[in-house]
This record gives sequence, structure tokens and C-alpha cells, in this order.
Amino acid sequence: MSKGMKSGAKVRKKRRIGVGWFISLIVIAELAAVLGLATGISYFLTEFFPALANLPTTAWVVIVGIIIGTPISIFVNRALLSPIRKLGDAMNLVAKGSFGIQIHTSAPFGDIRDIYRNFNLMTRELAATEILKTDFVSNVSHEIKTPITAIEGYAMLLEGSETLSEEESEYIDKILTNTQRLSELVGNVLLLSKIDNQAIETKAERFSLDEQIRQSILLLEPKWSEKNIEFDVELESVSYEGNRGFMLHIWNNLIGNAVKFTPKDSTVKIRLADSDSGIIFTVEDEGEGIAEDAMNHIFDKFYQGDSSHKQEGNGLGLALVKRILDFVGGEIRAENIEGGCRFTVTLSEKLKT
Repeated sequence: MSKGMKSGAKVRKKRRIGVGWFISLIVIAELAAVLGLATGISYFLTEFFPALANLPTTAWVVIVGIIIGTPISIFVNRALLSPIRKLGDAMNLVAKGSFGIQIHTSAPFGDIRDIYRNFNLMTRELAATEILKTDFVSNVSHEIKTPITAIEGYAMLLEGSETLSEEESEYIDKILTNTQRLSELVGNVLLLSKIDNQAIETKAERFSLDEQIRQSILLLEPKWSEKNIEFDVELESVSYEGNRGFMLHIWNNLIGNAVKFTPKDSTVKIRLADSDSGIIFTVEDEGEGIAEDAMNHIFDKFYQGDSSHKQEGNGLGLALVKRILDFVGGEIRAENIEGGCRFTVTLSEKLKT
């Protein structure tokens, strides 16, 4: 049994065709055929058609080379280049995060079949790793939220005590601030994981988008009042059908970022319009803008343009906004403008009032 298997393996190994050997044999065979046929045609014409014998041998080499090379080129394209293009398209999908890709080929070359087999193995491993990462993030986020909530609750109880010294009150305030930041981070990670894996139920309802944006501004009142920031707001009356919680998260994040990066005693401009191309929301701040090298990464997870971390944040806000908009079929664009930065959100699905 083992001998048969070994002999079968040897036979399969002998039948493998390497791309390098194949191309070398094709080139050698084509050159030999072209030179042989060109020489034969030239001799034949010299013997039987002296009038055509003036055409040099080089010209016949070119003519015969074109005639023979055309079908060979077509065959090589189908047998070699077509599988490579197919592999390139699949690799582009993997680069965009699609790890469930499996490709197959009937190419006669062992090298290409090996590449396809290794590619499929790679995508299976990536898919398994992605599932493991998703499960880990989801489980850990759930487990972390419980102790964070407990710490925050006990800190709030201590905050109300009248026996605390000034220093102790300051420590409790810092505990509360950091537990709230950590709770927000965990919530964002969990939501982002669910959206990335489409493991979240979306409850669509009709609501006033302009009213929700006003509510978002009011929710952020402690932050913008502390910096004495004014708002220039123009909101058209627009009804929207979608997930209310998702949309509120978008406005809280974008308006909160504008407040965060706008200097004190400045203005944040907010616009909402219902146009033929969709619902257009813009928010402009008067900050320093986004660095050119950071512009292509601001929607990446955990990316922060401010490497010094002077501004509070975890690099998940804009990534989550982008994922939500992708999920609901919207778009977001960031651009630097004179005296600040502008974020533009476009929503395609709408119900006009």
C-alpha cells in the first residue's frame, strides 16, 4: 500500500509542469520553428519561385514569427496570465477584509496550483483568526463592562460623602472621569465589533433628523460651555428612517470632535440640508485642521493624528462613524478648509417631510 502511494506520488510529481520550464520550452520551440520554417520557405522560393527569392530571410523570419507567435500568445494568456489576474482580483478582496474567498484553477502548471492552494489556506487561516479575534473582543468587552460599572458606582457613592478631604475628592473625580472614558472605549469596541461582523439588529424608525442634531448639541453642552464656544446652526426640517441610536452616535462624535479641536471663544458651524443627492450634514470647526499625512488614516481604528495624546480620545470615534455609515449606506468626507476643518456626511435613504 505504501509503495503504491509512493509510486503514485512520484508519478504526480513527474507530471508537474513548472512555469519557468514551460516558458523556456515555448521560447526555444518557437525560435526553432520560426528559424526552421523561415529557412525552408526561403529555400523553397529560391528553387521554385525565383521572382520571390529577392525577399530577405529576415523578412520571412518576422512573418513566420507573427503567424506562429499569435496563437502561442493566446494560449499563454489563457493558461498563465488569466489565472494570475484571477488571483490578483482575489487578493484585492482579501485586502479589503473579505477573508472567505476561495479560488480554484484548472491551469496545467504545478506552480500556479500551489499558489492557489496556499492562497486558499491563507484565507482560511485569516478567517479563523478574524472569528477568534471577534469572539475575544466581544467576550472581553462584556466581561470588562461589569467591573467598570461597579467601580464607577462605588466612586459615585464616595463622591457624595461629606467626610472627604479636598484631595480625596479630587482623586474620586479622576476615578470617575477615567472609568467613564474606559466605559466609553469598551462600548465603542463592542459596537464596532458587532457592526464589522453584522451581528447587530437594526431597528429602523422614522424620526426628525434635525431635532436629533439639536439634542446632540444640548447633550454636549458641558464641553462647549466650558470653552465658551458658540454655534452657527442652520438645519432644514428632515425626516429620516433608520436606526436612531446609530445616527445619534454619529452626531455626538462629529460635533464632539469639532468642540474638542476648536479653540476657546470660537464658533462651530453646523448645516443640514435635503438635496437631490441626499441628506447633507456638515460640521466645521476653527481648529488647526488635519495633517496631510493623517488625512488618509483618520477613519482607521485606534488611529490618532495627535501622537502626543494631548487631546482625550481613543482613536475609535471616527472609525465607528465610518463603519456605521457604511452599514446604513452613507458616506463621510473630511477636508481642511480656510481656518479649520469640515466633515461632510451624506445619507442616501430619506423620507421627506
